Amino acid sequence: MAKKQKRSVSVSQPKVETVVKPSVAAPSRTSTAEFKPDYTYVIKDLKRIGVLAGSFFVILIALSIFLR
Repeated sequence: MAKKQKRSVSVSQPKVETVVKPSVAAPSRTSTAEFKPDYTYVIKDLKRIGVLAGSFFVILIALSIFLR
């Protein structure tokens, strides 16, 4: 059997965080423009997916009735 080796654990010093404050204030956003993304293509794709899914369900129901 292979001998097990013990790992030595080193104790690290606690990290001291330094906070640097900027001497000049950051410019604030005074723009009145709003973020308005255009998602019309997403709505079109969702409608197309809905129509395809609905038509596939109708086809499956029709085939199940016809094949009985």
